[in-house]
Amino acid sequence: MKIIEAKNITSLVKKMCIKAAHELPSDVLLAIKKSQTKQKGLAKYLTALMLENAKIAKKELYPLCQDTGTSVLFVEIGTELFIKGNITKAIQEGVKQGYKEGYLRKSIVQDPLFKRKNTNDNTPAIIHYSFKEGDKLKLSLLLKGAGSENKSVLKMFAPSATIKDIKDFVLSAVKTAGASACPPFIIGIGIGGNFEHAALLSKKALLRKINNFNKNKLYAALEKDLLKEINKTKIGPQGLGGNISALGVFIEEEPCHTASLPVAVNIGCHVSRHITEVL
Repeated sequence: MKIIEAKNITSLVKKMCIKAAHELPSDVLLAIKKSQTKQKGLAKYLTALMLENAKIAKKELYPLCQDTGTSVLFVEIGTELFIKGNITKAIQEGVKQGYKEGYLRKSIVQDPLFKRKNTNDNTPAIIHYSFKEGDKLKLSLLLKGAGSENKSVLKMFAPSATIKDIKDFVLSAVKTAGASACPPFIIGIGIGGNFEHAALLSKKALLRKINNFNKNKLYAALEKDLLKEINKTKIGPQGLGGNISALGVFIEEEPCHTASLPVAVNIGCHVSRHITEVL
């Protein structure tokens, strides 16, 4: 059985927070570069500024965005792995250290309804655990800004809902998000499960790489169709018009109750800050 010290998890999470905040994933960067060739006028200029921002952020270690987000982690634990220490405490400590040493803005407040007092270290991070055969520990970190997160929506459809109903719901969410969610977007969609699980699926979908379509051909076709329809809205970079309004649409689906059809849409901005590491 493989053994991992909790302190090693803390060290890794710290590094992940800093890197994710300063460096766009290569697939997202490439998608933005490709989108520039399809833009014109102001949209082309704004896309160039996005690329310049990404270049400066990586070189000078400035955050890609002033909103350094909520830290969301998907943790996959091998069943043949033993973690020496408390993994949750180790992860939270890693986030604390990452945000402190990376000079990242702390945005998490406790007592959200009344006092809204800043925790001053961007914790607690939101952690989702799952298990898989093997002896590996897989950590996927997503730094999710509030601008795009605030435009995310969920609807409990009746099972009689049509594909058109689903598409109209997604397009409505995108149009409502508009400039507030810093397009061009990356859209995560969760279909199935139940109320809370559909939302989780939509968040997890944002970890997919650009052009990594669903393995199910029907869902892959829907992803491509939705991407085409979203780009027809002409929302464009920063909502100021253009040919490219989204870089990717990703659907994650799971079985659901026969009497329901949950659909969640998690809007992601063009600064899609995520990173995955394996111990």
